[in-house]
Amino acid sequence: MTTSLHLASQLAVNVLDAQSLLAAFGVLGVGVVLFAETGLLIGFFLPGDSLLFTAGLLCTGAADRPVKLSLAPLLIVAAAGALAGAQCGYLIGRKAGGALTARSRSQRVHEGMKRAEELLERYGYAKAVVLARFIPVVRTVLNPMAGALEVPARTFTLWQAVGGVAWTVGLTLAGYALGSSVPNVDRYLLPLVALIVIVSLIPLLSEILRSRRAAKTNGGHQ
Repeated sequence: MTTSLHLASQLAVNVLDAQSLLAAFGVLGVGVVLFAETGLLIGFFLPGDSLLFTAGLLCTGAADRPVKLSLAPLLIVAAAGALAGAQCGYLIGRKAGGALTARSRSQRVHEGMKRAEELLERYGYAKAVVLARFIPVVRTVLNPMAGALEVPARTFTLWQAVGGVAWTVGLTLAGYALGSSVPNVDRYLLPLVALIVIVSLIPLLSEILRSRRAAKTNGGHQ
């Protein structure tokens, strides 16, 4: 009976809600979600940023929390999922080429593809791969794009590892630090998660505005 109830709760999980994912799958779920978000185009909608932050907060061990996680395993599993996912996405892109991303019908994916190409052209391989980790949707599509554009495997592997560790460890420890220093921070979890999402979108929005300004400027000179 208990097993059936646990299975039912997992099947009823809301994949867009960090707390729901953590309650159903715990630390292992973090690794799986990050793998899907960074390695599979269908995972572009998953809440990577808020998941890491919330998971870190839940490691602080307040007695009244229904979900308790351990920090060390979380950091290891999160980094492993993010690194393996990015490498998987790169290999898929290397084999399938641009056809894989071109087939997607999602407007968000196509916008992310455009941002990913701009990042690679503007900042070069190393900086673009690291920066993409911190931009939702772009971190999903850049990996197969890098493979399709034949970014050198050694260069991609090195810098995706640097970016992946910085992203997962940074956000997880930010949540842990806040949970450890602010009493009853759970009351403010929803606003905090919303803030994390907004902040994570700032680079993408700034790139969109920059592109529009550049297009208007080029149009005015024609």
